[in-house]
Amino acid sequence: MRAIVAHAAKDLRIEEKPLPEPGPHDVRVRVAFGGICGSDLHYYNHGGFGAVRLREPMILGHEIAGVVEAVGAEAQRVKVGDRVAVSPSAPCGHCRYCLEGRPNLCLDMRFYGSAMRFPHVQGVFSEAVVCRESQVHVAGEGLSLAEAAMAEPLAVALHAARRAGPLIGKRALVSGSGPIGALCAMAARRAGAAEVVVVDIADGALAFASRLGVDRTVNVAREPEAFDAWKADKGYFDVAFEASGAQAALRNAIEAVRPGGAVLQLGLGGDMTIPINLVTFKELELRGAFRFHEEFGLALEYMGKGLIDVKPLISATLPFAQAPAAFELATDRSRSMKVQLAF
Repeated sequence: MRAIVAHAAKDLRIEEKPLPEPGPHDVRVRVAFGGICGSDLHYYNHGGFGAVRLREPMILGHEIAGVVEAVGAEAQRVKVGDRVAVSPSAPCGHCRYCLEGRPNLCLDMRFYGSAMRFPHVQGVFSEAVVCRESQVHVAGEGLSLAEAAMAEPLAVALHAARRAGPLIGKRALVSGSGPIGALCAMAARRAGAAEVVVVDIADGALAFASRLGVDRTVNVAREPEAFDAWKADKGYFDVAFEASGAQAALRNAIEAVRPGGAVLQLGLGGDMTIPINLVTFKELELRGAFRFHEEFGLALEYMGKGLIDVKPLISATLPFAQAPAAFELATDRSRSMKVQLAF
């Protein structure tokens, strides 16, 4: 089988790999679609992010859907021919955080396409993958496999919305209009937010967000004065989702959230300096939101029932053999939102 392997920054190769055989509790999935994520772009463009660097060739990718083509002898939940999405998270199940019901914080997590450990955890941008049966979730009858491949980023947004607390009637700010920010806007609306505003510095990214039924999109590079009104009287929004990873965006979010509100940090941009006095004076709650767990199945359920429509976010689909061109397109925020690879 063929796979997409990153050797270094801008060094992406299509290579032959052995076809894996499933163990007793495993399944093998023939991959149909895979979405290019921001972390994939970091490996492609920079060879990593922060202290996380490629130290050996690594198959990229962690957002996939496909069809089950083989099952282990003791697999019971799925059968050959099932259309599925594959969760990239494989927590250990026995560390303190797994036992506390927070497996997304597992001490021995194996997350597909990650160079955080060495040897790296290989990704799933390949023609077939073997995974634990517990990672496989059946897609609903009316759900396309391209949509099912969006379960992972939607799960990230649903986890952030859950971390935000009750959102019915709340005013929500979303900072950063990439795929995760756009999905946070959709998740906040689904959770009952009465007003959702999305800000970014790129018109192309905001154009995609404007199709999602949000109340307002603002290019804050061109209209920085928009924050003046939101910062008045100690803040306007009840909650902010910071999905850009930019220090200036986090500061603006902290200033624009009213006393007692919450700021959710999803974007990863390295260490930041924050206005801690404002956090104290306004009694804000600054919360992290990292990955997901049970929200993966919930994402498929929401999409399958038509409660969240991710189709407007899939901006392009290219054959996986054109991976370098697909990664270049995904890097260009003026032309793309979520670029998928067709296997």
